[in-house]
Amino acid sequence: MLRDILRLAAGAIAGHPLRSILSMLGIAIGIAAVILLTSIGEGTRRYILAQFSQFGTNLIAIHPGKAETSGMPGVFSGTTHHLTIDDSEALGRIAGVERVVPTAFGTARVEAGQRARNVAVNGVTPDIQTVWKFRTRQGVFWSDTDPRRGAPLTVLGPKLALELFADENPLGRFVRIGGTRFRVIGIMEPKGEMLGFDLDDIAYVPVATAMQLFNLTDLGEVDLTYSPAEAGPRIEAEVKRVLKARHDGEEDFTVTTQQAMLDVFGNVVGMVTMAVGAIAGISLVVGAIGILTMMWITVRERTEEIGLARAIGASASQVAVLFLAEASMVALLGGAAGVATGLGLGAVLRWFVPGLPVETPLSFVLLALGVSLAVGLVSGVMPARRAAQLDPIEALRAE
Repeated sequence: MLRDILRLAAGAIAGHPLRSILSMLGIAIGIAAVILLTSIGEGTRRYILAQFSQFGTNLIAIHPGKAETSGMPGVFSGTTHHLTIDDSEALGRIAGVERVVPTAFGTARVEAGQRARNVAVNGVTPDIQTVWKFRTRQGVFWSDTDPRRGAPLTVLGPKLALELFADENPLGRFVRIGGTRFRVIGIMEPKGEMLGFDLDDIAYVPVATAMQLFNLTDLGEVDLTYSPAEAGPRIEAEVKRVLKARHDGEEDFTVTTQQAMLDVFGNVVGMVTMAVGAIAGISLVVGAIGILTMMWITVRERTEEIGLARAIGASASQVAVLFLAEASMVALLGGAAGVATGLGLGAVLRWFVPGLPVETPLSFVLLALGVSLAVGLVSGVMPARRAAQLDPIEALRAE
């Protein structure tokens, strides 16, 4: 029975190929847009999660200055207290905080013999190995001493070391950073890129040395990790309390947790998803109207056929199921075409833009096909009811 209905529906669709293709078009466009844009969104989400997870999940970053949506900066906003090494040490005394890394950074020319590169220079402490989950591939970091005391020592990113020394061993060699002589004591393990920033093309020096090198009086950032057993919100609240107490009661700093960053990104992805849904919704409505129109015309054209089917014993419900199957098949074929188009466009984008994260979970494909089938069923209800309600005798008299 079901096989016969599907065969008859397929024959009716094949009998009017142009009409059927035009009816599928709206569904295909909507599904293709959903597959392509949600694949980019899902790929980007996974990429961002992977980028942040490489630093662990219990990381908090503190930056100078308060991130506000309104207000006036400068002298009108009161006194600004910069982050200092004393601040970072006070944060390290909070119960539950494991490691703290005060950071100062800038850009400088790094030279080794006749080779030179302009790269980022990060002033850090050895605790970077725990906080950022960085490791040295060769050599070591400088000893964990007073962060206020600098030293002419540096650890190079692997890409920077390769560019400066090629295949030679850089350990124990000297480089000039911003005109100052440094001894290379370590080479980092490869970390790749973080949101477009090459983590392998950096020179690391003691934080006090970086502050002298770039003539800085304050830190650019303080990062800390806390015990996994501790609640992130409690540590965040303690960080704010300690810094406000040190900054005359002012919250002139910004505390950012990894969860907050992911929440912001999730909101952006949610807005994009809503926009994609709106585009797809319009296309699906157009497609549904097209299928409804096609099926309505089909019922009128096949009135005599319906009468003959009823006359030889077909029930009204069987006639209705036949037309529902036809509408559903048109929508499902349109959805399948849309899925194939979306996947194809995604593959083309990956080929042209190799770094673009495009991921299409199987659940997206199944959901798209399910929506297509549902649209077909809804669109076919009225024409199917009309066909089922035709009087067999009057239908046979129709020409």
